[in-house]
Amino acid sequence: QVQLVESGGGLVQAGGSLRLSCAASGTIFSINAMGWYRQAPGNKRELVAAIPSGGNVNYADSVKGRFTISRDNAKNTVYLQMNSLKPEDTAVYYCNVQYSDYEDSLEAWGQGTLVTVSS
Repeated sequence: QVQLVESGGGLVQAGGSLRLSCAASGTIFSINAMGWYRQAPGNKRELVAAIPSGGNVNYADSVKGRFTISRDNAKNTVYLQMNSLKPEDTAVYYCNVQYSDYEDSLEAWGQGTLVTVSS
């Protein structure tokens, strides 16, 4: 079983920046992909950014040019650098990891971290 611990959320003014971190721990043979999703009140959870192993990084159109996803494979950690934040970015952000243990292909979610961007 894998646990994801998120940190870095908070309250910022529009135009500010935040850096989210998500560390995976547990029995992991390999990580296939890591990403960030978000869910705002009244909205469905949506993909923000993902970084597959050996694949192309992809971003939601709404965050392209402002957010950057990165991985530290040695630490099994994924980051989301969020710049030029807008009130529309306000949401609970969830880390997601697709991984393999020694038997199965699995998926885990972080607990969520709240990002609030004020006008």
